[in-house]
Amino acid sequence: MDACGLGILCCLRRYQQPRNPQPREVPRVQLDTGHMGNEVVIVKSGKRICGSGAALANAAILQNKCYFEMKIQSGGAWGVGLATKRCDLNKIPLGSNTESWVLRSDGSVVHNGIVRHRIRELPEEGDMLACTYDHVELNFYHNGKHLHCPLTGMKGTVYPVFYVDDGSIIDVNFCDFVYHAPEGFQKIMFEKSLL
Repeated sequence: MDACGLGILCCLRRYQQPRNPQPREVPRVQLDTGHMGNEVVIVKSGKRICGSGAALANAAILQNKCYFEMKIQSGGAWGVGLATKRCDLNKIPLGSNTESWVLRSDGSVVHNGIVRHRIRELPEEGDMLACTYDHVELNFYHNGKHLHCPLTGMKGTVYPVFYVDDGSIIDVNFCDFVYHAPEGFQKIMFEKSLL
């Protein structure tokens, strides 16, 4: 075999050997700087919201059952729940329109401007709130305790939503939970992660 033939053989061997694909970085669910109010500030790698307005998470809820948490770092006005991308993230408090379903800092559970429930014990600085969603009901939890004030009637693709005002600071948590998710509920996954 001449030098040219040997070179081709080496070349073929190199490209026929299985390549080790580079592992892809799995995207993290966090607050979405592309879908937030004009006066919202998102810091701590997409895990803290402050300022004035609302922000969606960067992942829609597509799986059957999901769970997410938030911690009140500083009091003020805040809200947590679900919203569609059609929701105006500058108009707070959320829950005043057909595109958002939220628990507000005043204890009201609201959709389309209608207070559906009121919780008795108001969350304070340092408290944890959580949400579960199973495409039928959105439920809320306060320091691990189920509040039994569900919202229903969500339509379309929804995202976790958080709003702040009056000096409120909220830390969001989409994994490594402080409280155990109820049975069958898990962290939010991106669409490709569901396969």
